[in-house]
Amino acid sequence: MRLKTIRWILWGITGAVSLSLAFAILWRDDRFGTEPSRETDAFRADFELTDHQGMVRTDEDFAGRWLLVFFGFANCPDICPTTLAEVAAVMDELGESGAPRVQPLFISVDPERDTPAALAEFVPRFEAGIVGLTGTSAQISATARSFYIYYEKIEEAAALDGYSMSHSSQLFLFGPDGAYVTAYAYGTPAEEILADLNERLES
Repeated sequence: MRLKTIRWILWGITGAVSLSLAFAILWRDDRFGTEPSRETDAFRADFELTDHQGMVRTDEDFAGRWLLVFFGFANCPDICPTTLAEVAAVMDELGESGAPRVQPLFISVDPERDTPAALAEFVPRFEAGIVGLTGTSAQISATARSFYIYYEKIEEAAALDGYSMSHSSQLFLFGPDGAYVTAYAYGTPAEEILADLNERLES
């Protein structure tokens, strides 16, 4: 009888742990998905970081302009350069009338390597007026929480310095008032982003 009781207790504990793990995974996926959940739809761009020219910048510096915001890292082999190339194509097609109303931002999730000097070598390659932003580990962590994005350092022997970064890959759009508007999933063609953005700029 005692053994049977102990067995039931162990099964109960195992079940509780499994449910907790499943909930944690689902919660992370909801919180760090391709778009914010309904509970976070009203969030705003909020940060205080250092740009690639060494100047401290906050979201208030870009008030009145639409913001295209992407999180990544300079040593990213594919997702980051692909997305920034799409952003560059969008900015080019916006032309002289639309481009000045939109500011693309690249926020690093790799403060250990992405110093302002490193970003100064990286973001100008795309010739799109992108402002690169970095900061201390604490600042990047606070900014990631503010934007509801996920990032994680991954040990990888073949990568530079022995690690890479896993991170959310959506491209955010914020309005001139700093409020969240929408997010484009990784791989969204520049043509689709441009069409959507043009429609919003004209409205």
